[in-house]
Amino acid sequence: MSSWTPEFEADLTLLLKDWLKQQGRTQADLRRNLRAVSTRMPALLEVLEREHNMRGLAGLADRLCSVEAEWHGQPSSEPAGVATADDDPFGQLDLLLQEIRDDCTD
Repeated sequence: MSSWTPEFEADLTLLLKDWLKQQGRTQADLRRNLRAVSTRMPALLEVLEREHNMRGLAGLADRLCSVEAEWHGQPSSEPAGVATADDDPFGQLDLLLQEIRDDCTD
């Protein structure tokens, strides 16, 4: 399992900012979905770090995929991050998750 390092956190911060911009969302939107205590990036990263510590990198990607699904109005009846046949296979986070899974099986 990859560890949560300052470099990883910096890369994730850049990814999140770019993702939010591309989705037309704000840190406040992400805070609501993650149920973080603040809209500030350190608070958002704290929630994501806990997810990473509990479920690893794939769990972190699953969590972000579930956030994106909620933003697109898909019901969250499945456990967080579980892909369904109706998921957009071309979503950026879905591609990231698939790449992570491929790396883990190699």
